[in-house]
Amino acid sequence: MAAQTVASTSNPAVDLGPAAALSCRECGHRVPLGPVFACEECFGPLEIAYDFSAYDTEELRRRIESGPANIWRYAPLLPVPADVADKPNINPGWTKLVKADNLARELGVTGGLYVKDDSGNPTHSFKDRVVAQALEAARAFGFSTLSCSSTGNLAGAVGAAAARAGFRSCVFIPHDLEQGKVVMAAVYGGELVGIEGNYDDVNRFCSELIGDPAGEGWGFVNVNLRPYYAEGSKTLAYEICEQLGWRLPDQIVVPIASGSQLTKIDKGLQELIKLGLVEDRPYKIFGAQAEGCSPVSTAYKAGHDVVRPQKPNTIAKSLAIGNPADGPYVLDIARRTGGAVEDVTDEEVVDAIKLLARTEGIFAETAGGVTVGVARKLLKEGVLDPAKTTVVLNTGDGLKTLDAVAGTGLTATIRPTLDSFREAGLA
Repeated sequence: MAAQTVASTSNPAVDLGPAAALSCRECGHRVPLGPVFACEECFGPLEIAYDFSAYDTEELRRRIESGPANIWRYAPLLPVPADVADKPNINPGWTKLVKADNLARELGVTGGLYVKDDSGNPTHSFKDRVVAQALEAARAFGFSTLSCSSTGNLAGAVGAAAARAGFRSCVFIPHDLEQGKVVMAAVYGGELVGIEGNYDDVNRFCSELIGDPAGEGWGFVNVNLRPYYAEGSKTLAYEICEQLGWRLPDQIVVPIASGSQLTKIDKGLQELIKLGLVEDRPYKIFGAQAEGCSPVSTAYKAGHDVVRPQKPNTIAKSLAIGNPADGPYVLDIARRTGGAVEDVTDEEVVDAIKLLARTEGIFAETAGGVTVGVARKLLKEGVLDPAKTTVVLNTGDGLKTLDAVAGTGLTATIRPTLDSFREAGLA
């Protein structure tokens, strides 16, 4: 019912660049571009279908390389209007791809190890990418309020993007999020509402609100704008390949919350291949979860195609989605590419955060600890090939999840004398 309600506001005349229609992942049914997220035929998820037929490969490459140092350099491959760069947006992207030689030596990687560090985005997480996309769709469809259900990072990204663009924002989060994420979401001046329950409860509430008259005129970035929002994750794939010299990585380790990021990274890699921007050769995608919320990893290890929901219990709260919408598609991609889905304990997450900080000077939030921890585990098990080019994702800043490493502190406390310095064994 909610999907039919929002579909009625669809505007097929809206110009979103190369985006041609919305297509169902399950049955292939197509509908015009609009704020609708579920197929009217089978209730499967809708995603953007494109028409890239007019593009010349080398001309497109030149256009991208001469573009701005943010995600809009890839505007020809995204559902955005041609003048997107001229509109008020937080303009995320083009974050560092760090060649992690120190970490590589620690882990025994010889083929090249890289960290795609998305903590450099405006609100210090990859969520700025997806919200920037959703904001342009909200503009196109005439929404006045930007909203979302969030485990924390998305709430901050929506608040910032709405403030920049002059939108009202009202976002919904679990009531017990890390305080740093609560403050970062609230500081932008929008409305921040805590829901008694976990993320899945928050998401269900937002799905109800969108079908209610109270939600009219609201653009929920990860509900009725989800097909557009999700495309922002493709830019991670685009940037990684361009920063590698227009080359596919051999292996990539991606954290899993809803699973959308992983599926869209795969979509982005496939698009680059089809457009001739990178050489078509095998690559493997690995999913990473925390043990306390590992429904996709559990299904993968059991050989199942169905992901059974779990009640989250992990310090990696940004990944704490017990019923991930894209879980089955993650399983398909991991198996198709020869990858895997693995999980690590909270203790391993904390250790991996400290390892990345100690070796590369990158302070990752708990989700980054999950990806580094899973990469280390898969290398030890011989699942990741140490001789291959490997990219791991850090999707957020460790300053947002300080509680995870709260025991880290002073090496010593001394008097302001050289004798005290020497007595502490620091000389």
